Amino acid sequence: MALLFKNRGALLLLMFNLFLVFAGIGLVIPVIPQYITILDINGTIAGMLTASFAFTQLVFSPLAGRLSDSLGRKRMIVAGMLVFACAEVIFGLADSALLLFVSRMMGGVSGALIMPTVMAYVADVTSEEDRAKGMGFINASISTGYIIGPGIGGYIAEFGIRVPFYAAGVAGLIAAILTMIVLPESLSSIVKGDENRLANLEPKRSLIQQLRSTYREPYFISLIIVFVMSFGLANYEAVYGLFVDHKFGFTPKDIAFIFTFGSIGGALVQLTIFGWIISRYGEKAVITVCLLLAGVFVLLTLFVHQYWLIFAVTFVVFLSIDILRPAISTQMSMVAKEHQGYLAGLNSAFTSLGNIIGPVVAGLMFDINVNYPYVVAGIILILCFGFTLRTGIKRVQRARV
Repeated sequence: MALLFKNRGALLLLMFNLFLVFAGIGLVIPVIPQYITILDINGTIAGMLTASFAFTQLVFSPLAGRLSDSLGRKRMIVAGMLVFACAEVIFGLADSALLLFVSRMMGGVSGALIMPTVMAYVADVTSEEDRAKGMGFINASISTGYIIGPGIGGYIAEFGIRVPFYAAGVAGLIAAILTMIVLPESLSSIVKGDENRLANLEPKRSLIQQLRSTYREPYFISLIIVFVMSFGLANYEAVYGLFVDHKFGFTPKDIAFIFTFGSIGGALVQLTIFGWIISRYGEKAVITVCLLLAGVFVLLTLFVHQYWLIFAVTFVVFLSIDILRPAISTQMSMVAKEHQGYLAGLNSAFTSLGNIIGPVVAGLMFDINVNYPYVVAGIILILCFGFTLRTGIKRVQRARV
C-alpha cells in the first residue's frame, strides 16, 4: 500500500490546508452584494477583485513549484498558510477597495505556495496505481473548499459580514502551526543526500517562457482543459451572488444553502468512487462527459426560476467540475515523472489564468446584462468538449500489480 495511506494524519492535514485556502476564495461571494453597497463598487470591480487572487497565484505558481522541489514541501506549505492567515484578517479589517485587493493578492500568493506543493507531495508518496485515489482526495478538498466557501461565508455572515474572514485567519494560523509540528517532509524519501538534484531538473525560465513552451508537451491539451474548467467555474461563481440577488432576491443564507449542499455530491464522489470511475471508464470519457454536462447546465441556469431547480442545476455544475478537476490532475501526474513539482506549478498557473479571465469577463458581462456571463461560460465549456472530441485525450496506461 502506498505511503499516502499509511500516514492518514498527514493526508488529512494537507486536505485541511487546501480546504481553508480555497474556501477563503469563496467566502466573499455571498457577502459581495453588501460589500458593493458599503464600498460603492460595481460588478466589474467585483470581478476584478476575484481575479486579483488568481493573478498573483499565476505569477507565483511556477516559482513555487520549483522551490518545493529544491527547498522541500513542508516549508512551502507552512509559509503559504501564514500568508493566507494574514490575508484573511486584512480582508476583514478592510474599509476600502484597495485593502480588499491587497488581501486578495496575498491570498493568491498563499494559493501558489500551497496548491502545487501539496499536489507534488501526494505524487511523492503514492505509487502510480494509487495516484488517482490520492489526487481524488486532494482535489476533493480543493473543490469542496472552493464551492463550500460561499456557504460557510453566508452562514457565518449572520454574525457580521466581516466575521467569516477573522475566523478564516485564525484557522489558517492554527493550520500553519499544526503543519510545522506534524507534517513529515516527503522529499527526504527520494532525494537521499542529493539536495540539488531536483532543483536542477528544470532550467530556470520565466513564467512567459514556461507557458509558451507548453504547446510542445504531451500534457498541453490537459492544460487547456484546466484553463477552460477554471474559467467556467470562476465565471459561474464570481457573479453567482449578484445574479441570484438581482433576479430572485436571494439572501446570503439562501446562497450559502445552495453552495453548501451543492458541494456534497462532488466531494463524496472524489472521496469514494473517483478512482474506480477513472479505472473503469478512463480519463478521456470522464473528461469529455464532464465538460459537456458543465456547459449544458451552466446554460440551463438561465432558464430555471424555482428555488429547487436552481439548486439542482447548480449541483450538477459543481459535480461535473468536482470530477473533472482530479481527472485532469491524475492524467498529467502520470506523465510528469520526476517533474511533479514543476508540472503541478503549471497546473496551478493555468488554473489561475482561468480564475483571472473568468471573473473579469463575468463582471464586465454582468454590467451589460445579468445573463451574459453564463452564456459565455456555457458556450466555452461546450466548445472545449468539442475540442477534446476532435483532438482526443490519451488514456494513461497503469501498471498492474
